[in-house]
Amino acid sequence: AQIQREKLLDKLNNRLQTSDGLFSRKLTLVSAPPGFGKTTLISTWLHQLDHPAAWLSLDAGDNEPGRFFYYLISALQQAHRGLGDAALSLFQAPQPPPIETLLTLLINDLASHVGQVVLVLDDYHVIQDLEIHKALTYLLENQPPQLHLVIISRSDPPLPLHRLQGSGQMMGIYVRDLR
Repeated sequence: AQIQREKLLDKLNNRLQTSDGLFSRKLTLVSAPPGFGKTTLISTWLHQLDHPAAWLSLDAGDNEPGRFFYYLISALQQAHRGLGDAALSLFQAPQPPPIETLLTLLINDLASHVGQVVLVLDDYHVIQDLEIHKALTYLLENQPPQLHLVIISRSDPPLPLHRLQGSGQMMGIYVRDLR
């Protein structure tokens, strides 16, 4: 039987959006060991949101930046057809540009896109590649309010979490919340 976690669902919804419907937070981090119901909680939450969601389940093979961001943009396209087309087309170029260039194209596309999207990166703890962490930090620092990122992980990722939390841009759910 599935446990109803109304308090956690309320916490996830609390101050998620501004009055104009854009996201007021950039990141929700759900960090706890296996078996605490992280994925189930976020899945339940997404089913009650009025926004399209893109879900990317990660594995150790996704530790290559090009592959990671190709899958990330492909996941976003499941939520909004055509989102990130320019960046994806450059991925297929014989000499793809730096990841930051591709992310800038994606960020601009998100900013000009009508509607919001929630992007979930599940099992982010498997990502060890420093270039991916650096690129995700770049995305977070330049993230438009049309995107809300959710990271599900067994440990805190090496991202600027304290800075995001201090500026009210991040909300975390940890073991103590999930117990």
